Amino acid sequence: MKSLKGHYILDGEGNPVIENDSLKWAQWFAVADPTICLQSSVDGAVISTVFLGLDHNFHDHGPPVLFETMVFNGNHDGYCRRYSTQQEAMDGHAEIVAMVGAL
Repeated sequence: MKSLKGHYILDGEGNPVIENDSLKWAQWFAVADPTICLQSSVDGAVISTVFLGLDHNFHDHGPPVLFETMVFNGNHDGYCRRYSTQQEAMDGHAEIVAMVGAL
């Protein structure tokens, strides 16, 4: 297992780009507040998709994992899925909203 590879920010079009300067990353994250990409409520559950800002790919291969969808409350409380791209995150968010609403 490897350590976290790097800090990422989003460019003007919402694409992740690596930021090697930790101070610049922290300043950007504080001002841009990009954490909430999507948030939905279904039957008392909240489904939240966020930009993590840190690579959560713990393997020695593959793309960075930078987005996460998590369910809070309800029957799927704590369910989590992670993604490499914003499009994957948006698609995954919709799938999880449907899953939570299917009960």
